[in-house]
Order: sequence, then C-alpha cells, then structure tokens
Amino acid sequence: MTQTTLVDIKGLATRFGSHEVHKNLDLTVIRGERLALVGGSGCGKSVLLSEIALLQEADEGEIKLFGLPVTELTTGQMAGLRKKIGMMFQQGALFSSLTVLENIMLSIREHQSLPDSLLEELAMLKLRLTGLPDLAAWKYPQELSGGMLKRAAVARALALDPGLLLLDEPTAGLDPAGASAFDEMLLELHATLDLTLILVTHDLDSLWRVTDQVAFLGEKRVLAKLPMDDLSAHEHPEIQHYFANTRARRAAIKMESEE
Repeated sequence: MTQTTLVDIKGLATRFGSHEVHKNLDLTVIRGERLALVGGSGCGKSVLLSEIALLQEADEGEIKLFGLPVTELTTGQMAGLRKKIGMMFQQGALFSSLTVLENIMLSIREHQSLPDSLLEELAMLKLRLTGLPDLAAWKYPQELSGGMLKRAAVARALALDPGLLLLDEPTAGLDPAGASAFDEMLLELHATLDLTLILVTHDLDSLWRVTDQVAFLGEKRVLAKLPMDDLSAHEHPEIQHYFANTRARRAAIKMESEE
C-alpha cells in the first residue's frame, strides 16, 4: 500500500530575535499517523505546531502540507489548504459570547453559504462526534467543565472536515478518568474520520495509548521519530533523561502483570 506524505518539513529554522528555537529541523508525517511532539520545555513544540497550522511562518526551510509548498501558494490556495487543517488550542479558544453550537457554526459559515437549519444540523453532527450531549450545544464556553470545553474545541476544529487534526496539550488539566476518556475519543475520531493526528503533549499515558509515532525535539531539531516503545529506550542522553521515569514505571507494571 502506497503511503502518502501529509507533512514534509525540511531545513526549518525559527527565530525570535536572537533566540533560535529551531535549526535545520526535518520532520515527515504520513497520512493516517498519530504523532506526538515531545521534548523539554522551550524546545519549540507548540511553535512547530503553529507553523504546521499555518498560524506562524518559519524563518527558513520548507514546509509542504498535502504535497503543497506553503511559501509558494496564492492567497486562494492558502485558504483552501487551511480548510484541510483543524486546530484544537490548549485553552479551547472558543468565543465566550457565542454558544458552543454557534462557535461550531461560525467556522462552517465562514466558508460555506448554507441555510441556518443545515448549518445547525452539521454543527450538531460535529458536537455528537466528540461525545458531547445535545444539551451542551446551547451552553456558553464558561458554563462547561474542563473536559467538555476541550471536546467542544475539538468539535469546532472538525467543523470543515479536515484531514489533519492538530492538538496542543489536549489532556492538560484533566483528571485521569477524563484524560483517558479523551484519549479514547481521539482514537475513535481517528478511525472513523480517517484523520491524521499531531499532538503536543506531556501526558505520558497519552503517548503510550494514542500515538503510533513520537517525534522528540531537542537541540533545536527532531532528534528521533519512533514508536513509543523504541523512543523510550533511545540512547540519546536527552531522550533517556526525559523518559527515565516512564521506563521505570512501564517495567514495574510489566513485572506486576507477570507475577
């Protein structure tokens, strides 16, 4: 089966004044992958996610999304490409003056001329895909729990049926049960909607459960991109330090299950 490259990044450099976040960074993401970006604080994970989301421009290098070089696109082509990318922000970033349903409808209305009845029907479909009850549609973001707010943000990110879903710290602030349920939702969405997932996370349980590939950022580049089992045993000192406690925990769990 032929694999399709959805994200192809070569020689990326990102600077903020004299501070260099990325230098000669390469990353490839295949269609259908569930990829996490990990690394120590300040390594540029969220910045890289923003660049893939077309919210920020890199200083050097090339980014191809869906086979298109982003620096060579016309305004119209860029608008079309943005419709293929959904983004869930860490704090939700929903408009507080709009209900959840209105937030989702707004994204659809911006790109499609449809009657309100059909807009509402489509928005409700997205809401239900994330496991939210219908009653949540009429609530305002500030009336939702943390877990419901995150699901609402995912529903809005899915409004235009993207092929690529980006998530910034999706389970941050959730209790273990809520985080586990959110992980299950992501796996269901991935399977049901034929999505490619890229998430920034520090949640080690999510890394083991949701991803099939993990890219470790360090030294201003991607040090390795591997399945979690292989990455957690990688010999690079920075990767070893990051996953030391994880390896110990996994080993302990394995020993307990074998007893």
